[in-house]
Amino acid sequence: MATEKCDGCGADVPIAGGIANLWNTSPQSSGGMTLEFEDGSEHFLCYACIEQLPDYPESDDVAAISTEE
Repeated sequence: MATEKCDGCGADVPIAGGIANLWNTSPQSSGGMTLEFEDGSEHFLCYACIEQLPDYPESDDVAAISTEE
């Protein structure tokens, strides 16, 4: 399974899908998602970091997560 680094905490997060997950006897789900903000920026975050964002997040809020850890 492929992984991508979380822009918040820096952890390697599993990404589901692709041919490798089709032939796996125990398929896994993704551990995060890419969020697109109103300023046009995109950030891949794990679900734990997404929960730390305020209701109407901005790019600066993602940077704040990485400094809190």
